[in-house]
Amino acid sequence: MKKILIALGVMVILAVAALIVLPGLVPADRIKDEVVTGVKTATGRDLSIQGKVAVAVFPSLSVQVGNVALSNPPGFSSKDLLRLGAVDVRLKLMPLLSGRIEVDSFVLVDPVITLETDRQGKGNWVFDAPAAEAGSPPEAKSTAKPGAAKPDEAPAAAGPSDLRLGDVRISNGRLIQIDGKTGTRQEVSGINLQVGLKSLDSPLSAKGGLTWNGKAVQIDLGIDSLKALMDGGATKMALSVDSEPVTLGFKGSAKGGTAAGVDGDLDLNVPSVRTLAAWAGAPIAMAGSGLGPLAIKGHLAAAGTRVAFTKAAIGLDAIKASGDVTVDTGGIRPNIRGRLDVDMLDLNPYLPPEDAAPAKAGGGGAGGGGKETPPQSQTQAKAGWSDDPIDASGLKAADVDFALSCAGINIRKIKVGKSALKLALKDGRMVADLTELALYRGAGKGRVALDGTQPGVGLDASFQLKGLQAEPFLMDAAAMDRLSGTGNFDVTVAGRGKSQRQIVSSLDGKGAATFLDGAIKGINLAAMVRNVATAFTGGPASTEKTDFAELGGTFTIARGIVSNKDLALKSPLLRVEGRGTVDLPQRTVNYRIDPKVVASLEGQGGSSSAAGIVVPVLVSGPWDNLGYRPDLEALLKQNVQNVGKAVEGLLGGVKPTESGGGLNPLKLFGR
Repeated sequence: MKKILIALGVMVILAVAALIVLPGLVPADRIKDEVVTGVKTATGRDLSIQGKVAVAVFPSLSVQVGNVALSNPPGFSSKDLLRLGAVDVRLKLMPLLSGRIEVDSFVLVDPVITLETDRQGKGNWVFDAPAAEAGSPPEAKSTAKPGAAKPDEAPAAAGPSDLRLGDVRISNGRLIQIDGKTGTRQEVSGINLQVGLKSLDSPLSAKGGLTWNGKAVQIDLGIDSLKALMDGGATKMALSVDSEPVTLGFKGSAKGGTAAGVDGDLDLNVPSVRTLAAWAGAPIAMAGSGLGPLAIKGHLAAAGTRVAFTKAAIGLDAIKASGDVTVDTGGIRPNIRGRLDVDMLDLNPYLPPEDAAPAKAGGGGAGGGGKETPPQSQTQAKAGWSDDPIDASGLKAADVDFALSCAGINIRKIKVGKSALKLALKDGRMVADLTELALYRGAGKGRVALDGTQPGVGLDASFQLKGLQAEPFLMDAAAMDRLSGTGNFDVTVAGRGKSQRQIVSSLDGKGAATFLDGAIKGINLAAMVRNVATAFTGGPASTEKTDFAELGGTFTIARGIVSNKDLALKSPLLRVEGRGTVDLPQRTVNYRIDPKVVASLEGQGGSSSAAGIVVPVLVSGPWDNLGYRPDLEALLKQNVQNVGKAVEGLLGGVKPTESGGGLNPLKLFGR
């Protein structure tokens, strides 16, 4: 027994001595050369080891290497794909003999990884397969017996039955990304990461931080079972990212294998979207004060090319919304489907400040026509449409099927009530169906179709609205109060062009508009009969108006010119007919109004052809500075005898002359 113990003791001493002496028997330079040759054979890249290589077997199997670099292939601006200040790998020896890998220490010191694409878009992380050695003998014909292992089949890798991690760290790492096409460069520095894993079946933890664009980012990742992921199964997962510009939390599960993905609850908070965009290197130049706080919560399910975000609660500034969206990138274009319900959509914080309001247009002077349009006004009118080419590529960027509903919308001073929109975009064609619209006590619907399959954009639109209160709408939309009443509209229009001006110049269509129980402010057509001159110049424009029970007509649009021939206004003792054009490309108006005082007290229900006096009014000029003037030449050409009788019967203030039996034009003008 004593001899046996002595023998065992000698064996232990010899084993320990062998472990101590063994590293000295294998020169470090030889190990370095073997590693360099192996990397070159496997990857075709050069591996340089400038620092010392230290190998030890006892008490653990360890390799320490300093100043290591893996080169880039030709064609890249950076010399190396990877640089390491030092590598320290230590494996526990005894577990390794039993098939377990227990990492006592794995430390990467000062690693620098440079990910770069060349001008053709190829990444330096893509390794070309090494060419087969020239002169390799052809594959020998197998003579193995059935059931035996084929000689050309490599035995299945045994692999470790377990993996345990001790001190696994990345210390002071850097990650650099370079785009060879654009020359842009991004860098993440100060990467420090600590990984913990007791076994493959135990939870994996990874905690650390990094610095990007001057802001510190903390990361905490937890996975219940790494082995489940490696086997293609699912396991619980939690991730948190914490920084000043953004915080993100995810709790759910992750799945490995070919259907790898995540499924769980996402919580995103951004104190300021503008600050986040600037930090990310893409500052937002959009005017307005909006794009502040953003909060998103919902359920995220992502696998393969499909990402679904459901039960979402979204808050942007004062806007609150809920909905679902699914994105699938597996086709020719991304496919987006979903819905979004918004409580109140206030767009004003996202719009630039309004320009100074233009001066109000005044009434025309007597005899000589309306207010003369300044040359700059005409120039502004012509310059109102942009000649910049329209980029329609966005219509081909994705296929979309989306529904949007809003409890209300604010645009400048315009207040839109409850509305619903259905948006469909496919193969460069978009159709937006406005299925519900509440606007200033009115209700409507409409449809807009845009076609981007050809150069420029094709437009096809229709719109119907009933019950609009015209005065408050025009005040909020255009700061104009010249028309009041209840409006009803039915419009269809189509056009195509490569710019705003081209589209407007190509418009064709038709429509009808009617206003009930309202007034035209700034002009008194009835008073004009008594005194044509003062009807346009006497007193402030706000004190003059023409009441009506009904005002309306139909119109056509041809190559951007709106033509109307049947305008009709009905009110007690007054009929008005109108005809003319509105030049949309030039933004000008050329219109004639023929008011008629009827010789009957039947009111608006009477005949519109009743005998009476007609005093034509010409409306012309750019539509932001219209001028009004009486058509005196047409007036004097009328049958003055019939006119005189009408005036004598209705007004009693102007009588026919004794000598001629007609009307004295001077008395008509109050002289």
